Amino acid sequence: MASIDSASLSSPADRRDGHTHPFAGIRAFFGAFFARAFDPYRPELHYMRGPGPACRAKQASARRKAN
Repeated sequence: MASIDSASLSSPADRRDGHTHPFAGIRAFFGAFFARAFDPYRPELHYMRGPGPACRAKQASARRKAN
């Protein structure tokens, strides 16, 4: 799930002649929102979930040799 932090982000519209564009804050908010909401990196997919097939095959061959 994505979380959104409120932070002041400056855009080029904020720096122009000292005047701020009326939609600069909204654009910055939605830019940050979409960047975090649709981030393709999902760390839960990369966690180890236990021994894989190579480990199971190695253990099975060790069991066969022990018998």
